[in-house]
Amino acid sequence: MIKVGIIGVGTVGTSVAQILVDNADVISARAGTDIIVKSGVVKNLNKDRGLDIKITDNVDDILNDPEIDIVVELMGGVEEPFEVVKKALKAGKAVVTANKALLAYHRYELAELAKDIAFEYEASVAGGIPIINALRDGLSANHIESIMGIMNGTCNYMMSKMTDEGVSYDDILKESQDLGYAEADPAFDVGGFDAAHKLLILASIAYGIDAKPEDILIEGIDNVSQEDISFAKEFGYAVKLLGIAKKDGNEVELRVHAALIKKEEIIAKIDGVMNAISVVGDKVGETLYYGPGAGGDATASAVVANIIDIARSGKSTPMLGFDRPMEGKALTLKATEDIESKYYLRINVSDKAGVLAKITKVFEENNISVETMLQRPATSDSANLLISTHIAIEKDIQTMIKELEAIDFVNSTPVMIRIV
Repeated sequence: MIKVGIIGVGTVGTSVAQILVDNADVISARAGTDIIVKSGVVKNLNKDRGLDIKITDNVDDILNDPEIDIVVELMGGVEEPFEVVKKALKAGKAVVTANKALLAYHRYELAELAKDIAFEYEASVAGGIPIINALRDGLSANHIESIMGIMNGTCNYMMSKMTDEGVSYDDILKESQDLGYAEADPAFDVGGFDAAHKLLILASIAYGIDAKPEDILIEGIDNVSQEDISFAKEFGYAVKLLGIAKKDGNEVELRVHAALIKKEEIIAKIDGVMNAISVVGDKVGETLYYGPGAGGDATASAVVANIIDIARSGKSTPMLGFDRPMEGKALTLKATEDIESKYYLRINVSDKAGVLAKITKVFEENNISVETMLQRPATSDSANLLISTHIAIEKDIQTMIKELEAIDFVNSTPVMIRIV
């Protein structure tokens, strides 16, 4: 029998415990042993969770219990769970976590500490989609050329609604909060940070890249307007928040941002709160993983799958996919300023003669070639210039935006969205 302790019996933790009861027959058959939750840690002892397990508010009751084989960490946060997980590993207990923030900052330290102790984290990326095992095990024969995906259901829901129903960003944000998709402070989701944490985890497995959120390009969807959606539709694009990892020689670019993506691409067709991740391997080609990226049962399903894996075989796979570095072929993180892309810009200008010529000159002086340009009225005395470029370098685009912002007839900071 395998005994589990859950640290953080909230929505996901409760669902983990319930799944182990509801599906005990198939779980024990697949695991080769019975699996039960012995105890759980909560902050509020007075709240009834409807579970027939021992409840405590003391983490040490689980960490020091010799009968607990697997610790499931579902606390949230970074530093406090880091200390808890370290103690669990030092006590020789296997660990399962869904904590993407913890792994975004401490995955390599934990991998070093875990060594031969099982440490699993499938639920940390894309909820119920088994992308970790697919990338770490199923595609292990491949050099990974790229990863691109919708990794945040809240942002995808908002972009889908803005596209399909023509609602404003502010209106759909409020609706998302009312529905419980977005938090009262939505910055972690709409600012791209949630997706960035997930991308960093995948990049470690695919490329061995030890980067932190502060090291990579992270932008959100808060600047996207209906003018941008209209432009995208007119030129055959959808707007999505994407996490992108791409190998270029011995460098890997990592970025999270709103992007215009051709409508015929499969990722562009993913709507609502669903997640989807495309992985391109040098031998297998493109594979796609689709499903619910959040929610109690979906996330708990991945947690329980990890528990079953540990019950079956203990430690069988390197935590981050590599048993040793690739000799002479270590990959490094590409500098954000060196990333190359096509770009879309929305520039609000005073509607008067000579403006277009001056804007065009600024593009030319920064070695940026215009592919398409539209002008749309904004107010009685201003207009929006909607421009897409050919491939350009990030540092040139950023320099040009600063120059445009300083021009007296440019009324606000230009909005930029990358095209993939």
